[in-house]
Amino acid sequence: MTRRSVVFAGPRDVCVEETPLPQPGPGQLLVETALSAISAGTEMLVYRDQFPPGMSVDLIIDSLGDAFTYPLHYGYAAVGRVAGQGAGVPEDWSGRLVFAFQPHTSHFLAAPADLIPVPQGISPEAAAFLPNVETAVNLLQDGAPLLGERVAVFGQGVVGLLTTSLLARFPLDRLVTVDSCANRRDASLEAGAHAALAPDELPGGDADLVYELSGNPAALNQAIAATGYGGRIVVGSWYGQRQASLDLGGRFHRDRIQIISSQVSTIAPHLRGRWDKPRRLAAAWRMVEQIEPQRWITHRFPITQAPAAYRLLDEQPSETIQVILTYG
Repeated sequence: MTRRSVVFAGPRDVCVEETPLPQPGPGQLLVETALSAISAGTEMLVYRDQFPPGMSVDLIIDSLGDAFTYPLHYGYAAVGRVAGQGAGVPEDWSGRLVFAFQPHTSHFLAAPADLIPVPQGISPEAAAFLPNVETAVNLLQDGAPLLGERVAVFGQGVVGLLTTSLLARFPLDRLVTVDSCANRRDASLEAGAHAALAPDELPGGDADLVYELSGNPAALNQAIAATGYGGRIVVGSWYGQRQASLDLGGRFHRDRIQIISSQVSTIAPHLRGRWDKPRRLAAAWRMVEQIEPQRWITHRFPITQAPAAYRLLDEQPSETIQVILTYG
């Protein structure tokens, strides 16, 4: 039996390699992956060679290594079952359904501390959304929406839809989404948005809070145009090497608009006295259970067809919301 892993061999070049199945050593667990979720945002930067040069692949996920250089293993949303264990690992880990921040691979080794048990009642498909749900929780913490506010969300990919779903639970005056894809606009209305617009139908410039989650640098100027006096813009998009040319000479300056950077790897400084990763993950699991994000899985590919999955995301992104790799 061998292990199958996705490898980013070069720009727009993905392959699947087979290597000997790893065996757990002392203190290690062997996990057999059931499925893993592709991040259409970050992984497309890797796929298209738009990752910022000289930047580490991730600051806190050890499994992703250090520097960004091809060939590269990437991915961070794997769900599977413990299939073996080394000496010194408690027996109750055997057969447990777990989540791990691991690249796309059929089997991997991990210490118990690197695995997150999936709560009872949550399916593997739903559990694969955990990183994006945690990102949405972080986005709401950074934006801090208030009762009666007018909120706009640019981008209704997975993170945008999850953020919209959480915002819909607040007593807002108005929740408007913006996306170029009709299927995503429809999904955002089902998630609780009051209105869903195409980019050429921008909301009026009176929003109290705007989220820029489209991954498109040009959308940041649109977000500024949609924000009212003293409003705040939370940027959750990661543009990679692409540059955002901002119009800061008009309303932005006189209207005291704030631009806030949000990234899930850390907790916002003003929350660290009370919040840590375990508390935020617990909140994210509760939201996974309530939102049921698995409804947004549009495509499933066996790992042997991973190159086709990435081509679809690269060439026809409007047809997708969440793409999953399966390993059965």
